[in-house]
Amino acid sequence: MSGGLYRSANAAEGGAGAGFRPGDGATFISAEPLNQPSMESTAPPQEQVGEASAATNSAVMAVGSLVSRGTGFLRNLVIGAALGGGFVGNAYTTAQILPGMVYEFLLGGVLTSVLIPVLVRRRKIDADGGQAYAQRLLTLAVLALGAAAVLAVALAIPLTWLYGGHESTNGYSGLVTKLSYLTLPMIFFSGLSALISAVLNTRGHFAAPMWAPILNNLVVIGTAGLYIAVFGAKIVRPDDMTPGRVFLIGGGTLLGVAVQAIGLLPALRKVGFRWKLRFDFRALGLRELGRLGTWMICYVAVSQVGLIVLFNLLNRVREENAAGPLIYNNVFLLLMTAHGIIAVSIITALMPRMSAAAADGRYADLAADLSRGTRTVTAVLAPIAVCYAVLATPIAFTLFRFGAFNEDNATATSVVLLAAAVALVPFAVSQLFTFAFYALPDTRTPALINIPVVALRIGVQIVLFVAFSATFAGAGMMIGNAVSYLAAAIGSAWLLRPRVGRIGLGEITRTAGRVLLAALGAALVGLLVVKLLPGDATPTRLEAIVQLAIGGAVIGGTYLALAMLLRIGEITEVVGMVRRRLGR
Repeated sequence: MSGGLYRSANAAEGGAGAGFRPGDGATFISAEPLNQPSMESTAPPQEQVGEASAATNSAVMAVGSLVSRGTGFLRNLVIGAALGGGFVGNAYTTAQILPGMVYEFLLGGVLTSVLIPVLVRRRKIDADGGQAYAQRLLTLAVLALGAAAVLAVALAIPLTWLYGGHESTNGYSGLVTKLSYLTLPMIFFSGLSALISAVLNTRGHFAAPMWAPILNNLVVIGTAGLYIAVFGAKIVRPDDMTPGRVFLIGGGTLLGVAVQAIGLLPALRKVGFRWKLRFDFRALGLRELGRLGTWMICYVAVSQVGLIVLFNLLNRVREENAAGPLIYNNVFLLLMTAHGIIAVSIITALMPRMSAAAADGRYADLAADLSRGTRTVTAVLAPIAVCYAVLATPIAFTLFRFGAFNEDNATATSVVLLAAAVALVPFAVSQLFTFAFYALPDTRTPALINIPVVALRIGVQIVLFVAFSATFAGAGMMIGNAVSYLAAAIGSAWLLRPRVGRIGLGEITRTAGRVLLAALGAALVGLLVVKLLPGDATPTRLEAIVQLAIGGAVIGGTYLALAMLLRIGEITEVVGMVRRRLGR
């Protein structure tokens, strides 16, 4: 799920929500992407899509998603090369979470769970096709987002303290505040972009919302490139960040989100929507909107508490080469890339089926789809998790070792990526179970589950932070995520059973056991091969690329062979389908 429609101005890597996403692959994605219904479940019926076919829309979205992910990754790479993975890069990343906090609380979760379904419904039942309703909504949003942006800028210093931790001697907190003055207005533009995208999608226009975040990414890439050209790709201390450096990198980031929002305006006119200011807000049914969005706001609020603790801990790591917010974010993006490509595709395919089954009272069918999805997600993501763990060092040195992002930063990245590998499958499974609640439909239970899950995550992260050195902080945050994702999956399954019946726990367990055996075998063979290849703990880029290419092929081939031998049905079915298609 990518593009301007889902969760804020984009949905970087399938994700979602408790973090700021001004463009696909944006600089920060939270440790807990917001669980919420995808737009696939609330999309307008075919007759509202005009002449564009579903196949055409799917193709546009697929291509847009691919390009958006690519430019989003390049954006983060260039930012890392310009600012490095130390104090300055961490300050930049922290400054971007500040607008994300306010945006998500105001709009992020409510957008897809409440506003989009309401816009779809008003599009169908209103005589004017929901034109006046959308105009009132946009008018109110402009006023609310503008006021929120102004207030947030006024509170930049306490917000910095909240997320950035205590004042440091090298001017770190001061740099976060300076950057925040430039990034906090992003609240207005990201919210506006998200709402315009929602209006466009409910009118059957998908291209502009999908491609607009790419404009954002390109502007930030150009900004970081200009920063390197003017100031060089070298490590500097926060005290050395002159007003020119701060204005260029912070202002360019703000400009990217503004360009994204402005780039959507011509599409509004194209679909026949005329933006007229309307101040009769009572006609919006604000009481109903508030009632519908209460549980999602609760979910967002709880997630924000976890996010505050996460960033505060990461920003208390006062070692230049330790994994801080920027490195943590880069690794989380890799995690979300695998989740977005594999798990989100499976969830997107199952969501309409589960929703239809729930609507018809066919709970056994919903449970069967949920069981099948769990087994498939586990089997398909397992070899990717193995690659992340075994090939963490070559991945970090191949993808991120550029410019000011030095060898020490790449090494720190590999440690965090190793821990993140453990979180991949639990995260995807927990997301699938949450979407099963949305299919029922039920937003209350996921919000309630999120409270003890976030509390558990915070507890584990604090314990690991206190118990281990600063160099393990980023990895400790990822382990805390993994524990909480596993708890969320178990809790969701336990609460779903009374609602939908048995979900085939025995079959899921048997499949998971076989997948674990295949994954361990692939990991052992991969480790052996990588050890035999040239390169040590700090490989050159060429050595890292060789390790990555050969190691990845060996791990994938070994896992596939063991999966066939162990008769993991979810893998053998895919192999059989490929063989049948190739034989045609």
